[in-house]
Amino acid sequence: MRIKNKILLQSTAVILTVVFFSCSKDTQKARDFLADKNLPIGTSKNAFHVYKDSGRVTSKLITPLMLDFSNRKEHPYREFPTGIKIINFENKGLDSVTVIGDYALSYATTSISEIRGNVVVVNHTDNSRLETEQLFWDQKTKYFVSEKAFKLTKEKDTIFGVGFESKDDLTKHLAKKTTGKLETSEE
Repeated sequence: MRIKNKILLQSTAVILTVVFFSCSKDTQKARDFLADKNLPIGTSKNAFHVYKDSGRVTSKLITPLMLDFSNRKEHPYREFPTGIKIINFENKGLDSVTVIGDYALSYATTSISEIRGNVVVVNHTDNSRLETEQLFWDQKTKYFVSEKAFKLTKEKDTIFGVGFESKDDLTKHLAKKTTGKLETSEE
């Protein structure tokens, strides 16, 4: 019971401090206070965000909870502690890739994201599927990297291994320490 009261008291103190700073119209002080206490500057529940480029939908982000730590001076980020689903659309929406994971971090300044826990990437055009426990995604270069165990399923192949790199649509991949069934053709 004492622990609950202590948490309630600390939470109330944080809320009152934020309200005080907000009322004084000094938002930088509020941001600095939240950063010092390692608290997010914003929280979104059941977020559904649509990204557009020149009027066309390029991707959708769906998450039950997003914590915005963009108030950090070094390495601002967004955290998705309860999972994330991202759907990217290419070729005027005809091709799409879905990325799902139990947890994610997305760093604003580097455009690098880390996705962890039951990570699944599906290219809906060729029905290829990547499964792993951790994946790093460079959104600028559109590239995936993982040093964890993976399973890559393509139309005629299933590849198992440890260590994987590919374009973010699962084409042109480099698989490390591999085992599995591969179909090849001799010409």
